Amino acid sequence: MGFYFNPSNRKFASSLRSEIYVDKSGIIANTNEVLDTEQKYICISRPRRFGKTMAANMLAAYYSRGCDSYEMFINLNIAKDPSFKENLNKYNVIFLNMQEFLSESSNIENMLEIIKDRVISDILEVYTEINMNYTKMSLAYILQIIFRISKIPIVFIIDEWDCIFREYQKNETSQEFI
Repeated sequence: MGFYFNPSNRKFASSLRSEIYVDKSGIIANTNEVLDTEQKYICISRPRRFGKTMAANMLAAYYSRGCDSYEMFINLNIAKDPSFKENLNKYNVIFLNMQEFLSESSNIENMLEIIKDRVISDILEVYTEINMNYTKMSLAYILQIIFRISKIPIVFIIDEWDCIFREYQKNETSQEFI
């Protein structure tokens, strides 16, 4: 289990232990319906402070092979859905919080390089049979290799994808690049 590749369910567990928790696991049933279809690209867009990060953490906990989340979800609404067990912890997950990377970088190119290095580092801890100089390969190519080896689809969860538009409001070049 890595931090970016197949993350644990720790962040969602924190939400479940909170004094106020609203079950939004119905999102998972909707997501399960579009897995492996042309509609698989989903953007959950809500105003700030509406629980998007909690939902992203929930999706990561549900899909990630890096943890066993059965007990966390068994009492939530998703457990009543026929797709519950079929998809629970069955996917390779890449979870990125773009705000984290943006705050550590000096520009967009640097941010993307940090993302590539960290995700690849996590991947190489799991897929030790990938014995190559990854610095010369794109992340996309490494993900193709992983899929070829494992035959397990990869679910991408990107939180704070729009942070670039808040942080670089006047930099249209960076916004267009992203």
